[in-house]
Amino acid sequence: MNQQEIIGKINAFMIEDFEVDEQAIKPEADLKATLDLDSLDYIDLVVAIEQNFGFKVKPEDFQQMHTIQDFYDYVTNRLQAQTA
Repeated sequence: MNQQEIIGKINAFMIEDFEVDEQAIKPEADLKATLDLDSLDYIDLVVAIEQNFGFKVKPEDFQQMHTIQDFYDYVTNRLQAQTA
């Protein structure tokens, strides 16, 4: 899966599962504010990542993700680490 496919998949579940306006999804946008995440939403996000990409996210990993681009990069790096 290349990065464009990963971004497309992430954007699709953000729109569907978190009801985010597609126009609000920009790489430089704040992840927490864009998804309007509270503590329960983080659990939903962990589940969405596991269902869509097949790996588990540690809660502390979210501390390093500030923008949507950070989130794209995190998922891409995790998937690349699985195939390496």
